[in-house]
Amino acid sequence: MEMIWESIKHAYAFLAVIPIIPFAIILFGYGAFIQDRKKAFRLAMDITTALLIGCVAVLFDYLFSSKFGIYGILLFMLLGGGLLGNAQFRKRGAIDAKKIFRTVWRLSFFTMSVLYIVFMCIGIGKMVLTT
Repeated sequence: MEMIWESIKHAYAFLAVIPIIPFAIILFGYGAFIQDRKKAFRLAMDITTALLIGCVAVLFDYLFSSKFGIYGILLFMLLGGGLLGNAQFRKRGAIDAKKIFRTVWRLSFFTMSVLYIVFMCIGIGKMVLTT
C-alpha cells in the first residue's frame, strides 16, 4: 500500500512541476474527444488548479522558509468563499454552495497561475544569485 501511495505522490509531483503540460494534454485531448472546447478548457482549468495549489505552496515554503504555504492558500480560498457567499446571500437571499465553490476554484486557477510564474522567477533568481 505504501508503494502505491509513493507512486501517486511522485506522479503528482511530476505533473505539478510544469503544470502547463497537463493543462495542454487535458485541453487538447479531452477537447478532441468531446468536440467542445469550452468544456475542455474548464476541465483543464479545474484539474490544473489542484496541481498549481500544491506547487505554489511548495514554492512559497521554499522562498520564505516557512511551513504556511498550503494553509495560507486554503485560508484565502475560504475567505474568498465567505465573501462571495455573503454577497450572494445579500443579493439573492439564498446561498448556492456549488456555485461559490466553483467560482473560488476557478479564481484560484488564475491567482495560482500568476503566483506560480512570480514565485518561479524569484526562485530561479534566488538560485542563480546564491551560486
